[in-house]
Amino acid sequence: MLGSEGFDLWADGYDRAVGVSDDENSYPFAGYREVLEGIFRIITERKNASVLDIGFGTGTLTERLYRHGCSIHGQDFSSKMIETASRKMPGAHLCQGDFTEGLAEELRNQKYDFIVATYSLHHLTDERKTVFLQALQDQLNDGGMILIGDVAFQTREAMDRCRLETGDAWDDGESYFAVDELKKDFPELSFVQVSFCAGILILPRSVSGKPSGA
Repeated sequence: MLGSEGFDLWADGYDRAVGVSDDENSYPFAGYREVLEGIFRIITERKNASVLDIGFGTGTLTERLYRHGCSIHGQDFSSKMIETASRKMPGAHLCQGDFTEGLAEELRNQKYDFIVATYSLHHLTDERKTVFLQALQDQLNDGGMILIGDVAFQTREAMDRCRLETGDAWDDGESYFAVDELKKDFPELSFVQVSFCAGILILPRSVSGKPSGA
């Protein structure tokens, strides 16, 4: 797993590297643009939505949402990524911080219509994903939802097949989503498979206002 310095070094070439993988339909970013487009369409169905982006990187998705009129908040642990994103979105509220240790305090003090995480939460173990997602549900407005775009599979078996087919390129330092397992804690979770290795997870705030797995 890359640390903050690693992502600082990768920032300038990040979008290019992602684009090459998507164009070649190769792991890990096959379907990347379609994943982001799907999330964009969901969010922009709500006018002037408030959006929290966790691990926003260079702001590829959030810049489009920002230009569409969304109120953008975000957290990323790479200062270089934040510099790049801030130039694109001068009115956004962007914080530096390691989300694996939780949200920055100023982000916890408000609620959002959408919480977005694209290709970031695979840095959490499965157990920490559950705890983090439960906490994030408390940050949602009524009718809000968490939208996760990432390397993800319906089942652990599908993930294992992809690992075998990918071979040495597979990153064992990252923890990808097995949706059926996550649904045990979040029965309201739904999943849209976009490519052989990626998709969109949709987790609404429960009607009761409590985390789905509570």
